[in-house]
Amino acid sequence: MVFFQEWSRYRDMELEYSSGDSWDRMLQGGFQLLDRFAQEDRVRIRKPRQHLQVKFSRPISSTTEFVAYVDAIGEVNGQRSLIDWKTTSARYPDDTDGLLGLDPQLLCYSWITREPNVAFVVFVRKRMPEIQYLQTTISEQQRAEFGLLVKETIRQIESGSFLPHSGIRFPQNGCLSCAYQGLCLAKEQLIDAKLIRRMGEELAWLDELAS
Repeated sequence: MVFFQEWSRYRDMELEYSSGDSWDRMLQGGFQLLDRFAQEDRVRIRKPRQHLQVKFSRPISSTTEFVAYVDAIGEVNGQRSLIDWKTTSARYPDDTDGLLGLDPQLLCYSWITREPNVAFVVFVRKRMPEIQYLQTTISEQQRAEFGLLVKETIRQIESGSFLPHSGIRFPQNGCLSCAYQGLCLAKEQLIDAKLIRRMGEELAWLDELAS
């Protein structure tokens, strides 16, 4: 089986697993999810060599184009949809239709392909494996608004216009007077000190970002 062959390549590698996970446990969980996915038979992808990891591009200007890769194009519950695969240890809420319509990734997929129907197929890794099929429709107005956002963002990048905004900065960033978040990429010493992880280095400060 392809899954076993590909996962076997990483058996002897020094991988870090979350609490309670291991190479064998993830292999078993993967088999269970794929078996359930096949039994439920709610997703159909015809011509998978052409309709998996599909590249789309859309010109923004004479010198710029937007490129996106869609996981799959197929049918979910009998409806033609753009599909994005997800894996998670906690299931998504059941009533997500309104929220899905706001998801930037699905908006992007719909905008660049002009396809209104989009879906998340969520592989939930838990004691009893579950697969969720979350579908929604992106309106023409939503696609138009996302297109304007893309054009404006690219215009700002090309013009070098990065407006300052307040927010949480890295706890160890010494530039406390700077109105920009993150690190100044013009300071290589700062980048080396703050962004490059070294063996044995204490990174407990990262927990502060989640609190």
